[in-house]
Amino acid sequence: MHVVVGLGNPGQRYKGTRHNLGWMVLEHAARRWGIGLIQEGRALQGRGRTSECSVLLALPLIWMNQTGEVVQSLLEGKNLSPSDLILVYDDLDLPLGALKIKTRGGPGGHNGLRSVLSSLGTENFCRLKVGIGRPPLHENPADYVLASFSREETDQVDILLPKVVNALECVIEEGIPQAMNRFHSSPLLPEVDESCP
Repeated sequence: MHVVVGLGNPGQRYKGTRHNLGWMVLEHAARRWGIGLIQEGRALQGRGRTSECSVLLALPLIWMNQTGEVVQSLLEGKNLSPSDLILVYDDLDLPLGALKIKTRGGPGGHNGLRSVLSSLGTENFCRLKVGIGRPPLHENPADYVLASFSREETDQVDILLPKVVNALECVIEEGIPQAMNRFHSSPLLPEVDESCP
């Protein structure tokens, strides 16, 4: 079973902000796969299936920089290893509409990823990094990531979310190498053929 965790901050204040793009992807995946999310402990959780595989979806109900505690608890509670984890989160260094799939590497300034790396003590897990773009030169990056998407960006995100879920589904059902070949660093805007080979 794969444990898929979307990073974000809890509460209405942060709903729809750039830093919560990981949450938004998981919510879209839950709708597509018919998985209900209910609060269990410190996360919204739901278990179900893609067309072929069992998954546990989780949205930690804790601040981004403490996410690792929840992820570690989820894995230990299900007797799973970090290699069963797929972490979905926003990335400043990728343009909006770009996706990068990684299995190694440091936090790159992302506090949620830093927390997960620290708690698990390993880099051995899959990450889906979804681009949100860099802020304008005059804007503080911390303010930028905690701000809502612009109206134009919201339209793009509506197109982007199902494509990221296609990539996530490919990772789960076909494996990381296949998904990397199909989606890694690919611009998901404009339209591309999302089917796995």
